[in-house]
Amino acid sequence: MAAGGETRGRELPSRIGTFLGALALLRESPIAMMGAAILLFWVAMAVLAPLLPLADPNLPLEPLRPPLSVAADGSTTFWLGTDIKGRDVLSRLVWGAQRVLIWAGIATLAAYLVGVTMGLVAGYLGGWWDETLSFLANVLLSFPVMVLYIIVITRIGASPLNIVLAVTFASAPGIMRIVRGLVLDLKSRDYVAAARTRGERPVYIMLVELLPNARGPLIVDACLRLGYTTIALATLGFLGLGLPPPDPDWGAMIAETQPMGAFAGHAMIFPAIAISSLVLGFNLLADGLREISSRD
Repeated sequence: MAAGGETRGRELPSRIGTFLGALALLRESPIAMMGAAILLFWVAMAVLAPLLPLADPNLPLEPLRPPLSVAADGSTTFWLGTDIKGRDVLSRLVWGAQRVLIWAGIATLAAYLVGVTMGLVAGYLGGWWDETLSFLANVLLSFPVMVLYIIVITRIGASPLNIVLAVTFASAPGIMRIVRGLVLDLKSRDYVAAARTRGERPVYIMLVELLPNARGPLIVDACLRLGYTTIALATLGFLGLGLPPPDPDWGAMIAETQPMGAFAGHAMIFPAIAISSLVLGFNLLADGLREISSRD
């Protein structure tokens, strides 16, 4: 009975890797469902942003209007107020969600493409491949992540593409170590030996035999890493190194209002809540998936 439970516990992470399996598994964890609900809310806001009756996020209307106030001509209700430049905070939050989700997703995906490739090669081929890639990863991991972000961005300039490069540069080594550890465990399994016996190429074994069986833990890590990337984008935006203006950026929204925070505290509080809630959603989803995958 114990052996059956252990086998089922090992199979659960792989079930997370299928879409329908993930939907069914989320019902087993209230934490995962709560995180998924938060993420679904922000994804819905990002997708529906062009369809919602919102003001132009970059259009100056009336500066420093409090929440639930009405424009002087009665034409607009500022549900979350306006910032120091007179732009509607609600509109900038919704459109900012679109930018955050798109670029956080692209940056995390790029980091995974690089990190997974490095981890598969290092873990499966071993030898000097493993020594070289592990050394490079350890060197990069010795630096604080935010320091690496700032160094890369200040050297090559602030732009969406450069932010993706910075996140990839800083996150890929950590992903590489996770994948390497999983591959070192999986490559001794019988199905890998059978593939070698059939004469399959190393690339086939890594992509078809090893990677699919490591996807469960990687999905959990990806949820956490999306939260880290969201924080990184907000921090870089706050420091003036994030996504270029005038399009809304949650971190930049906080930085722009900081000098007059006493008069427009709402313009800082709402972006901070947005950042916190999105990161909380990713973390809750990751915790729920980890809880599900660890059950016997």
